[in-house]
Amino acid sequence: MANYFEMSKDQLRAEKAALEQSYAEFKAKGLKLNMARGKPGPHQMDLAMDLLKMSDYTTENGYDARNYGNLEGLEEARALFADVMGVKSSEVFVGGNSSLQLMYNLISIGHTFGFPESPCPWSQVEHRKFLCPAPGYDRHFKITEEFGFELITIPMTPDGPDMDMVEKLVAEDDTIKGIWCVPQYSNPDGYVYSDETIRRFASMKTAAPDFKIFWDEAYIVHHLTDEIIETPVLLNESKQYGTEDRVFMFTSTSKITFPGAGVSALACSEKSLAYICRRFSVMIISYDKMNQLRHVRFLKNKDGVLQHMAKHRRRLVPCFDAVKTTFAHELTPCGNIAHWTNPKGGYFISLYVMPGCAKRVAQLCKDCGLTLTGAGAAFPYGIDPQDSHLRIAPTYPSLSEVETASMLLTVCVRLAVVEKLLAE
Repeated sequence: MANYFEMSKDQLRAEKAALEQSYAEFKAKGLKLNMARGKPGPHQMDLAMDLLKMSDYTTENGYDARNYGNLEGLEEARALFADVMGVKSSEVFVGGNSSLQLMYNLISIGHTFGFPESPCPWSQVEHRKFLCPAPGYDRHFKITEEFGFELITIPMTPDGPDMDMVEKLVAEDDTIKGIWCVPQYSNPDGYVYSDETIRRFASMKTAAPDFKIFWDEAYIVHHLTDEIIETPVLLNESKQYGTEDRVFMFTSTSKITFPGAGVSALACSEKSLAYICRRFSVMIISYDKMNQLRHVRFLKNKDGVLQHMAKHRRRLVPCFDAVKTTFAHELTPCGNIAHWTNPKGGYFISLYVMPGCAKRVAQLCKDCGLTLTGAGAAFPYGIDPQDSHLRIAPTYPSLSEVETASMLLTVCVRLAVVEKLLAE
């Protein structure tokens, strides 16, 4: 293997022919592989099957979890999530199986009614905007796009979003109503926001009195190393600056127990929680408290969650390592045609290929039976201006499938790059 940028046209043509031969061999296998969505594999979900063995649904204080009531969630469930997120249980709302649904509902509340400090409902704000650190989580961006917000891309750094840009924009423009954040093991880069970034979020001046930070702690316990990374808790930090009402923190057990039947939670100021409960009470009497109680009995507390996640880690680390090892072995010798992240947690690896090649790589993979998340999906409106980013999810396939998929992916990357170099 040689550096592509030092090859002659004839050498590149020979390399292209060899890669096309490898590609044809993969195609002949009739593969059906998927590294698109960050789904837990069957082995991970099997770890939580004891959750379903519960038969007694009476809580410690004698409440029957099978019945109506407790809109905010069972006290035990609120205490569990407070422990995990580092907040007070009085600041926690426990919902159904989807934290994304909670986010959608809060954007909808802002859009329809506004929040207590809103001059008017967001729907009445012309040219309303939302900040989107990118690459980021496509489903976050889709929610605000659905409600008619203009999405503003904020570049990501290893310390979090470009805070100089964030601070400047929110200080000058009162039509900017919020920002999406995945602060720990960000989706998809796996970055952890620095303490300084978190402090700046808590202390920054905003032109909009009803600016909201949607702080998605989806991967707060999803460590891939023995290092348990802990960062300052935004809700607690913001109290020092009197800005706690701008903070909405979310998490869920979707990738801890069962994605289809987990429990989600929201943490915010007690004032915000009272307002949200007033709005939610018209929509729902309570979420699934039997499931909340099952999760409490199974996971117990933060320490119990971390012990459970250590079992996940043993299953996941070989898969992440297989991807990174294959990339290093197959791509690095070819010159600067790609680079990738080395996350300490979360569910994804970001692969950055030579600009102008990501869509071609994804198409080559698809045609050969490997499904990836669409190129550009991690950017607002699904448009990656560089056409270079691919989100790789090594969690769902078996280890042998991950190894096969990684080899195929590197063949597709090299082929797309050689094609581009020959075209130029």
